Amino acid sequence: MTLSTPSTPSASTTLLLVRNGQTVWHADRRHAGISDVPLTDEGRRQAGQLARWASRHPVDAIWTSTLSRAVETAEPACRALGLVPGRDPDLCECDFGAVEGRSLAEFAAQDPERAEAYRADPVINAFPGAEDPRVAAARGTTALRRIADGHPGQRVLVVAHNTLLRLVLCELLSIPLGEYRRVFPRLVDAAVSEVRLGEDGGALLSLNLPSAPDPGP
Repeated sequence: MTLSTPSTPSASTTLLLVRNGQTVWHADRRHAGISDVPLTDEGRRQAGQLARWASRHPVDAIWTSTLSRAVETAEPACRALGLVPGRDPDLCECDFGAVEGRSLAEFAAQDPERAEAYRADPVINAFPGAEDPRVAAARGTTALRRIADGHPGQRVLVVAHNTLLRLVLCELLSIPLGEYRRVFPRLVDAAVSEVRLGEDGGALLSLNLPSAPDPGP
């Protein structure tokens, strides 16, 4: 009788998910989706803090979306660690359609019924002309799985965006996508959320870990 050798499961990958730093649209709570909005001075300071955090924690690779605010957020960490980042357009933020560059309050003033429907279920009742959030969740999740497959057993810093990452977290954790705004009200600018991704799916290990300030002397 021949005994088959059990296959060894591939090692899981730890993904350190980071929202881009503060942008010039933050103060007005305007939706920055596919618009290439630059960081503020505060956003660049947050990027520096992220670099100091990354210097004190194991990071084997860095990936970003192709939007400049994500690239700029990751740059100090790349310099500190001597890593060349990978860039994936599937990590870009959702297109918010008619609300791109506008706040939800502005949209509600124009169309209160559609705004209320969006608040009730932001997936079924996405903004007019917006990318289907289910499509965004699928492309973002596929990108993270692709990254994980390329870095088995490693720790990868991934800089992307607020809505995309919240949708992806729901997808990985089997949470209904329509609940993403309630379950994950906000990802903090340049904070780290740690996810373990393997053959059995995803596990959330931490959420919104702040980038620590400079250590004292």
